[in-house]
Amino acid sequence: MVTNSTFTQNILSWFAEKSRDLPWRRTYEPYQVWISEIMLQQTQVDRVISFFSRWLERFPDIQSLSTAHEDEVLRFWEGLGYYSRARNLHKASKILAENNEDIPCDYKKLLKLPGIGPYTAGALMSIAFNQDFPVVDANVERVFSRLFDISTPIKSKRSKDFIWQKAAEILPSGKSRFFNQALMELGALVCLPKIPLCSQCPVQEHCYALKHHTVHERPVLPSPKKYILIEMATGIVMRKGKYLIQKRLEDDVWANLWEFPGGRLKKGETAEQALIREFKEETEFEIRPTKKITTVSHSYMQYRVKLHGFFCEEIHGDGEREAALNAAQENRWVAPAQLHEFAFPSGHRKLINHLLKTKETGQ
Repeated sequence: MVTNSTFTQNILSWFAEKSRDLPWRRTYEPYQVWISEIMLQQTQVDRVISFFSRWLERFPDIQSLSTAHEDEVLRFWEGLGYYSRARNLHKASKILAENNEDIPCDYKKLLKLPGIGPYTAGALMSIAFNQDFPVVDANVERVFSRLFDISTPIKSKRSKDFIWQKAAEILPSGKSRFFNQALMELGALVCLPKIPLCSQCPVQEHCYALKHHTVHERPVLPSPKKYILIEMATGIVMRKGKYLIQKRLEDDVWANLWEFPGGRLKKGETAEQALIREFKEETEFEIRPTKKITTVSHSYMQYRVKLHGFFCEEIHGDGEREAALNAAQENRWVAPAQLHEFAFPSGHRKLINHLLKTKETGQ
């Protein structure tokens, strides 16, 4: 049975020998564990490592994060997506700093901090403080679906309740830090989604799916998501060697991030027509697209976005009038070399990177 001591000994020994050397595992300092857990939500470990190291260089502790401006926090988060995670980190750091507190070793207190739900609170209690709390992520769900040969959909309430119950039952007291990470690491390195490496599994003797020859049928997954395709256009206007950028509204998608003006194509519109209309609506500038820069693709949530970028010129303008703020909270004219100082959504950053690579300026 999975609950016996052999299972615990085998998986802990395997973790001690085979686990990856990840920066947040070197000290288990609570602040670093917190940052890593938030970054790892909806993001692969390999991508997080570089972001984590860069973040710690700038924000090594709660105090440095709490005193930073939100724009800078978002800039250091850029590329990880789901920017509400960064905003909540910033808000939580301010709360802790104002109360002169560290990350609390208290599950209920953790839940009161912005951006920390039951999973993250449990992960902090377990990994940072080695308290007896189960932790179930997507990797653990997959491991358990095979260990216990779960035939019901993995995301169903019945399956989730069963997995959390089992995770709590088999958790060895006083060893949660390494045991929970061992389960997650097993899912990441061995119990893989498409081609599980069963011959390398340290607990294969306990796996009911292996015994019943159903490994490749587990977990039972929900139907694939249906993605929504969106086509957008954005324009770069230059004035005296500087580009116009604007900061999105606080209650908008990509809140508080910067962008070049533009928007979504309406039915029957060309990208150029949409851009002329959007510029007029957002900034009250009349513009003319002069040159196509490139088209980039990016994704967020259930959306797949195709973004057309253009150089544009003002028409009927005196070159002095300020852009209106009909769809933004702030705008600025910035030199191309300054664009790295602002946080942009993924599509706009790809457009900027293209400009830097090709050295196009629009003039």
